Amino acid sequence: MSEAPPEPRVDVIRTDAEALIAARALAAEFAAGAAVRDRQRLLPIAEIDRFSQSGLWGAIVPRAWGGAGIAIETLAEVTAIIAEADPSLGQIPQNHWCLVDALRLAGTEEQKRIFFAEVLAGRRFGNAVSEFGTRTFRDIGSRLTQDGGLRLNARKAYATGAFYAHWIPIAAKDDQGQAVMVYVPNDAPGLTIVDDWDGFGQRTTASGTVLAENIAVEPWQVLARHRLFQPQTIHAAYAQLLHAAIDLGIARAALADLEIWLTHHVRTVPEAAHLEAGEDPLTLHRAGSLVLRLHAAEALLTRAARALEQADGTGEASDHAQATVAVAEAKIATTELSLDASSTLIELGGTQSTRLIYGLDRHWRNARTHTVHDPVRWKFHTIGHFWLHDRLPAPQSAQPAPAAARPQE
Repeated sequence: MSEAPPEPRVDVIRTDAEALIAARALAAEFAAGAAVRDRQRLLPIAEIDRFSQSGLWGAIVPRAWGGAGIAIETLAEVTAIIAEADPSLGQIPQNHWCLVDALRLAGTEEQKRIFFAEVLAGRRFGNAVSEFGTRTFRDIGSRLTQDGGLRLNARKAYATGAFYAHWIPIAAKDDQGQAVMVYVPNDAPGLTIVDDWDGFGQRTTASGTVLAENIAVEPWQVLARHRLFQPQTIHAAYAQLLHAAIDLGIARAALADLEIWLTHHVRTVPEAAHLEAGEDPLTLHRAGSLVLRLHAAEALLTRAARALEQADGTGEASDHAQATVAVAEAKIATTELSLDASSTLIELGGTQSTRLIYGLDRHWRNARTHTVHDPVRWKFHTIGHFWLHDRLPAPQSAQPAPAAARPQE
């Protein structure tokens, strides 16, 4: 009988600086094949293995449990770096990192011991939260019931990362109506993962369907998800910050291609007379505006990450409010920039920039697809209410909750 193949070696990230160095090295590798993977929808299985073996997927595990416990600001930049190279690869671990942090915030000591060790060994978490046909994202029809033992039944959509994961945490409600997250191994009897994602952008995230049919569950697999929101933690804003970082990466990629095209490919227009395309004052104005907004978005993302660190450290409602608003501002800036930069690339690039051989359309398709994940239109409302009326943002939770006015000082 042959021996099982050895487990792949997982690097150990020890510091924030090491995390950034590792991310930049991986981004250089991933960028080379990104356009082809997008065009042919080649799932990045080897790239995901390489990514998780780099140690970056375990870098947020707290130091007390053997990880590097890197700062939120560092993780946001790691996400943006990878997303600039390939935004699908930037999005796939986003849920993993959020689910690792959920264990930090709400896990039992037993759960932390088991799952942090799994993460440091290179195991990956997927995502199975969203459902088809519900009125809002807070509506969860999946159930964890006590029927001679715990049993899970669920049907999930947009399960980013599940196809590549060793564990699939599935959101459900228990018999008491409490929100839970059930960490299910990918080989559990009754679990089916379907690669049916057909979005026109973020094509290789494999954000498909997850089905759970009467899966037997042990108590240690069940995270009290409601504890992430009651009392409120940074969990929801943390997730949105990483989405903003993905959009920042898409914007950076579009602007990098715009610089190349304006320098080497774009023809001038007759009205510009003898000027080269890159000397056209109207073009320079458009480019300069985008660069300005890029730097503003980067600053807002950093500011939001630091606000989250502050809120995580104090647990004060006022700090949570400040962090939520700061993340909303960063999300608006990165959403609008990613869409505008990717559209301007095609506009200034001219007709030849639309050719499939160049793959420049992927930036806009990725931006448009990813930014509808967490639409920003209500975030203006949140910011305005907080600024004008001193009203706290509505708690972001698995249960509906009204907004509350800030107490007068």
